[in-house]
Amino acid sequence: MKIEVNLNKCQGYAQCVAEAPEIFTLNADGVAEALSASVAESDEKYAIAAADLCPMQAIIISD
Repeated sequence: MKIEVNLNKCQGYAQCVAEAPEIFTLNADGVAEALSASVAESDEKYAIAAADLCPMQAIIISD
């Protein structure tokens, strides 16, 4: 699974960081970014949950 954050949409609510800190972090500008472009199979459920929680729907998941 691949994951990315649309930096133009992210408003820095950090719901993804709270849900999946092993996948997301906040950068110096206060917006979320993925720590890696790919997500381990064991972490996929956390990535999906984080995307669902994002109020701006800024997280893009692809296979």
